[in-house]
Amino acid sequence: MVPVSIVMITKNEADVIAGCLRMAKMISNDIIIVDNGSTDGTQDIALTYGCRVYQHRWNGYGANKNIGITEARYEWILSIDADEIPDLEFVLALHDLKLDNAALVYDVKFKSYFGEKQIRFGSWGRRHHIRLFNRGLIKWSEQRVHESLLLPKHVKREKIGGYLHHYSVKDAHECNSKAVLYARLSAEEYFQNGKEANFIKLYLSPVFGFFIGYIIYLGLLDGKEGWYISKITFKNKWLKYHHLNRIKAARRKRQFVKRDLTVEY
Repeated sequence: MVPVSIVMITKNEADVIAGCLRMAKMISNDIIIVDNGSTDGTQDIALTYGCRVYQHRWNGYGANKNIGITEARYEWILSIDADEIPDLEFVLALHDLKLDNAALVYDVKFKSYFGEKQIRFGSWGRRHHIRLFNRGLIKWSEQRVHESLLLPKHVKREKIGGYLHHYSVKDAHECNSKAVLYARLSAEEYFQNGKEANFIKLYLSPVFGFFIGYIIYLGLLDGKEGWYISKITFKNKWLKYHHLNRIKAARRKRQFVKRDLTVEY
């Protein structure tokens, strides 16, 4: 086994988690699951694979991942999701690592899927993320959505062989649902951070995002799935700032009513 702890956050992942854990068991003897109230048997499946399962309320992606990190036995953390399956090349590459330099982080390549179809182009076809790091130096930001690793300036990146195969969505309905959910979460986060929804962000940015993914990154070569991914990317970018405007308008209305009632009183 590699002296690495695998940390995963879950909610109702019973249909995908077994495939991930079968390969994860070839990497580590310490797999931590931070579960947010699954009702479909996710916890039972994880326990059959020898995982340590912790129940915790939802505080956001980054916050719940950090909870898992604190429970890890090893200093090196491999962060993966239940719908991501390491391939054999990636497993073997991990076994070859020395893991003797805490100031190194490892960048992992992805193969993303729409249903059972691999997406080879567009933004999905270019994905890679830092997923292996030392917890002594690094943790996740605690944003509710689009969490990122907080990397000290002196940290160096190194690529690792193999892939994580990401079964992103089962179909168009799930793709659309995720886009809408993430847009709403992003809008709430933007509001809390004082961001504004100007003309460029609301109208030009979605068009530019569609053009980059579908034309520049050749998403059109992925057929109907490439078209749908680019269209949903457009929708997500527009919805984030549309919802932000609605949140701001609702807040202004409440403040106006509150001031009006105070005057009347």
